[in-house]
Amino acid sequence: MDHSSAPNATTGMTDAEYTRQAHATLAAVESTIDRWLDDDVIDIDTHRTGGLLELSFPGGSKIILNTQPPLHELWMAARAGGYHFRWSEGAWRDTRSGEEFCAVLSTQASAQGGQALAFTAPSGTAA
Repeated sequence: MDHSSAPNATTGMTDAEYTRQAHATLAAVESTIDRWLDDDVIDIDTHRTGGLLELSFPGGSKIILNTQPPLHELWMAARAGGYHFRWSEGAWRDTRSGEEFCAVLSTQASAQGGQALAFTAPSGTAA
C-alpha cells in the first residue's frame, strides 16, 4: 500500500498534505522574520536545514521548529519548554492545550525577543 496517499489516522492528512502544510508554515515564519529584518524590527537569525528551522534571538536564546513527518506533527522547542502541534480544524494546534501554533510562537518569540512579535498563519491555512 502506498502510505503517501493514504490519510493519517490521527490527522486525516496524507503525507503530501502534511509536507505541504508544514513547509508552508516554516516558510511563512522565515518570510515574517525577513520582513522584520528589512524593517529593522528585530534581528533574529534563521538557519534552515530541511524540516528544521532554528531562530536565534538577540541575547543568545533560540527557538527550534522541527517537522515530525512520521507523526504528522510540528514541534517547537523554546526557552519555556517544548510543544507538539498536530493539524486539526484547519490549523496547527498544540496537542495538550489546543492553542494555535502562531499564537504560541508569537508568545514565545515575544518573551525571548523582549518585544511584542506576532506571527500569522500562511495564506491558505487558518490562523
